[in-house]
Amino acid sequence: MTADELTTLIRTGLPCDHIALEGDGRHWYATIVSSEFEGKRLIQRHQRVYATLGAKIDTNEVHALSMKTYTPAEWVLRANTA
Repeated sequence: MTADELTTLIRTGLPCDHIALEGDGRHWYATIVSSEFEGKRLIQRHQRVYATLGAKIDTNEVHALSMKTYTPAEWVLRANTA
């Protein structure tokens, strides 16, 4: 799995304002910004991302995905405080 393939997979199932991925093909680190995270707890946000991966997780094509998830407002706030 390449970063482009994983990005496409996530964007297909989740509208993203921003997504950045780093990884080695099996272990990934993602920063994802989506309005769908509004009003959701962290675990719900992560579950939403994992739902976009479906069988790719079950078949171990994506072995591990660490992520930071933000709403658009949180992303702007983060950028302004950095």
